[in-house]
Amino acid sequence: MTLLDLWLSRSIPMCLLLQSLVLMALCFPSASMCPKGCICQRADPHLHGLNVTCSQSRLKEIPPGLPVDTVLLRLDHNQIGAVPDRAFHGLRLLRELNLSHNAVETLGEGAFSGVEATLQVLDLSHNRITSVHKDAFARLKARVIVDDNPWHCDCALQQALGGMAHNHEAAARVLCRSSELRDQEGRSFLAVDTDLCNLAKRTTDYAMLVTMFGWFAMVISYVVYYVRQNQEDARRHLEYLKSLPSKPKKPDEADDISTVV
Repeated sequence: MTLLDLWLSRSIPMCLLLQSLVLMALCFPSASMCPKGCICQRADPHLHGLNVTCSQSRLKEIPPGLPVDTVLLRLDHNQIGAVPDRAFHGLRLLRELNLSHNAVETLGEGAFSGVEATLQVLDLSHNRITSVHKDAFARLKARVIVDDNPWHCDCALQQALGGMAHNHEAAARVLCRSSELRDQEGRSFLAVDTDLCNLAKRTTDYAMLVTMFGWFAMVISYVVYYVRQNQEDARRHLEYLKSLPSKPKKPDEADDISTVV
C-alpha cells in the first residue's frame, strides 16, 4: 500500500464524518438557538427556514428568543393569555402561526406587526377572544381562522373583519356570544346586517340628547321653583304690612280740622 492509498483510506471516513455533522447541524439546530420547551427542526435541509414546535408546553406567554428564520410556529394547546404588540416582529420568514387552544382574550393593533407580508395562515381558534382592535387584521394577507371564540359583535369587530383579505370565510365562522343588538346573540356574524358603528353613534347621540334634556328640565324646574318662592315671599310680606296697626292722628291735627269746619 502506497502512502497515497493510506492517506486516502484515512481521509474518506473523516470527510464522511464531517458531512454527517454538517447535515445534522442543518437539520437539528443548536439547542441554544431554540426557546425552552420548543423543538426546532428543518423540514428540508435544502430549504432555508425552521419549523418551531412549542405545542403542549404549558407556556403562559409567547416564548422569547424565537429563531429569526422561523417559517412555521406552533404555539397551540398552551395557556397563553395575551399576544403583546410586536410579539413576532423580526420573524420575516414566518408563513404559518398556530395559536389555537390557548387563553387569549383580546388582540391589540400591533399583535401581528412585522409578519403581515409573509404570513399565510393564522389559527386563533378555540381561545377566549371577545374583542379585537379594529386594525388588528388590517394589513394581514393571511387566511385567519377565528372560530370557537366567545365573540362580542360590535363596531370594532365589524371593522376588523371587514378589513381582512379573507374576511368572508372568517366572518362565517364567528358566532356572536354577545352583541350590541340583543336579537343577534347566538347568531352568525354574517346575520348582522346592521352597521354597528352607526348604531353606536346613534346610541351616543341619543344619550347626549337625553342628557341635554335632563339638564334643560332641571333648569326649568329651578326657575319655576325660584318664581314660586318669590311669589310666596311677596305674599307673606304684603300680609305682614296689612297686619300692622294704623298710625293714630295727633291732637293738633284734629283741632285744625274742627276750626276749618
